[in-house]
Amino acid sequence: QVQLVESGGGLVQAGGSLRLSCAASGRTFSKYAMGWFRQAPGKEREFVAAIGWNTGSTFYADSVKGRFTISRDNAENTVYLQMNSLKSEDTAVYYCAAGRGPFIVTTESGFGSWGQGTQVTVSS
Repeated sequence: QVQLVESGGGLVQAGGSLRLSCAASGRTFSKYAMGWFRQAPGKEREFVAAIGWNTGSTFYADSVKGRFTISRDNAENTVYLQMNSLKSEDTAVYYCAAGRGPFIVTTESGFGSWGQGTQVTVSS
C-alpha cells in the first residue's frame, strides 16, 4: 500500500494561489499515476487532476483547466497541485490518490490509495 500525506492547505482569498503537496511512500512511486480529488461540504467527491507516471501526460477537470497545474517529482516521491485564481467554489477538502497503474484515470475506482485530505478554504 502507498501511504500518502497531503500538506499545503489553508485559507486564501479569492484570486489567490495555493500549492498542495502529496508525499508518497511504501511503493515505487514513479510507476503509478497520481491524482487529486476534492470534496466540498454536502457534495460528492469530484475529480480534479491526474498525472501519469510519465510526467508528460496530464488531465484536468473542466472546472480547473487553466487555473490548476499538477506535477510530480519522482525523485522525491512527491506530487503537487498548484492552484491559481482560486474561487470560492474551490473550497473543499483535497485528497491525493495513487492509481493502480501507470496510466491516467479519472474515476475514484481507478485509485487504490488515498491520503487523509487537506482543507482548502477560499474566502471573498
